[in-house]
Amino acid sequence: MNRLKLALIGCGRISTNHIKAIIDNFENIELVAVCDILRDKAELKADEYLVKAQERNMPKVRPNVYSDYREMFQKEDINVCVICTESGYHSEISLYCLNFKKHVLVEKPMAMSIFDADRMIQTAQKNNLKLAVCHQNRFNPSIQKLRQVINEGRFGRIFAGTARILWNRNREYYDKAKWRGTWKLDGGCLINQCTHNIDLLQWMIDSEIDSVYGQSKNYLHPYIQTEDYGSIIIKFKNGAIGNIEGTVCVYPKNLEETLTILGENGTVVIGGLAVNKILVWDFKDMKESLEQVQKEYNSEIKNVYGNGHSPLYKNFIDSIRNNRNPLIDGNEGKKSLSIILMAYKSQKYSKAISYSKDLNISSEDFEGML
Repeated sequence: MNRLKLALIGCGRISTNHIKAIIDNFENIELVAVCDILRDKAELKADEYLVKAQERNMPKVRPNVYSDYREMFQKEDINVCVICTESGYHSEISLYCLNFKKHVLVEKPMAMSIFDADRMIQTAQKNNLKLAVCHQNRFNPSIQKLRQVINEGRFGRIFAGTARILWNRNREYYDKAKWRGTWKLDGGCLINQCTHNIDLLQWMIDSEIDSVYGQSKNYLHPYIQTEDYGSIIIKFKNGAIGNIEGTVCVYPKNLEETLTILGENGTVVIGGLAVNKILVWDFKDMKESLEQVQKEYNSEIKNVYGNGHSPLYKNFIDSIRNNRNPLIDGNEGKKSLSIILMAYKSQKYSKAISYSKDLNISSEDFEGML
């Protein structure tokens, strides 16, 4: 079967993980073009891909380099676009690609407004294309095992879950890219650093949202527009409560990303740097010990991005080949975005916000809120 031809748009910090995932899935995809408004960054990424391809004894074909994705579309035969730009450009570029009949894999958050997320979903459906969102931690072995036991019903009734993201981002981090910490292009710690674990929490509780109450503040980063600490309470329609605490204020470095699920017949805590290690595993049926699941499902990671991009790509490719929904399609990607934007709105109006399909909230609605 011919390889899918892929273009990478945006060659910043996260793109290295995408390069690795493309290499790991080379039997099914090939990188034909890279694009960044800063051409030097795209050149470096093309070189990085070539070096890694040589290390794996792959064909030595350097991707073509562009600084304008519109020009790239005129010159390249592309099946799939991967979008790793600043968050505020995700929807605009995704819609352009989808309207050019290209499948899209977009980094989180998929958009900065619910309206734009809906447009992306609708455009993909209209054009019979696949749209997937990079919530790669769903593919952590520990998270996959947790989802398995939930599907098996071993928790009984799940009544609560907690997501904690206790990280550090200093001034150097924000100074490296002026778009960071802006409402228009980035949002705060909730929509940037915390969105993965918020996605996991809602995925495990697996219920429609009833209401969201949120509070946030900027404590230690006065040079950014957005929050550096946030707290959210989610009421789900099945009666469960979700609790979220997220911050980039932890001294002196990243501490943990932890997911806790509480049920009538089970308790699980998954932690580590990025929900990659099972810390607590207690069930009424106790089919396996903590030591057994730790040995089989704990994984080592080099940074907070983890190892999930490669299996995420595999799942996305399979969805294209076999015309099925990817695990994190547009509708799934919208869920964590909705929770976060509802939390911002809750703070702005000092009340819990009820969920409806007609919600239209944008991160830019909250400029000057803090």
